[in-house]
Amino acid sequence: MGQLMLEVEESTNAVNPGNNQSSALRTRKRRKAPSSYLKGIDAEAIAAQILQRKGFRLLDRRYRTAAGELDLVVADGQSLAFVEVKRRTSHATAGEAITVRQQIRMTGAAEIWLQEHPEYADRDITFDAVLICPRSAPQHIPDAFRPAA
Repeated sequence: MGQLMLEVEESTNAVNPGNNQSSALRTRKRRKAPSSYLKGIDAEAIAAQILQRKGFRLLDRRYRTAAGELDLVVADGQSLAFVEVKRRTSHATAGEAITVRQQIRMTGAAEIWLQEHPEYADRDITFDAVLICPRSAPQHIPDAFRPAA
């Protein structure tokens, strides 16, 4: 479970301006970002750097749609890649984490991305993966999966 941080702020009492109290204390709970979320953000940044070093141009990061989220969208020449980034304890478990359900969501999100960016519709499209695990070099897997027809 995430830790809760307690934030206290002073504010004037707008409900009853005639009140003798000049300020009231309110409390608000704010969740700390879970460490797995932050590790995912770090993994996406690492993957973006690796792909940029390979000559890809980063077009989008963490692109959210009703169908799902695309971690990275990159282009290289006539290729356009929608990239899923997975950080796990091993490359094998990272690869296994890209489920059929997730592939379907990624495909739907890619269709929406292409509708909003029609200038890339004529590119060769791939669905890539970047697998990241501790004490090992990240693996870029071009064309990691193909959408079901």
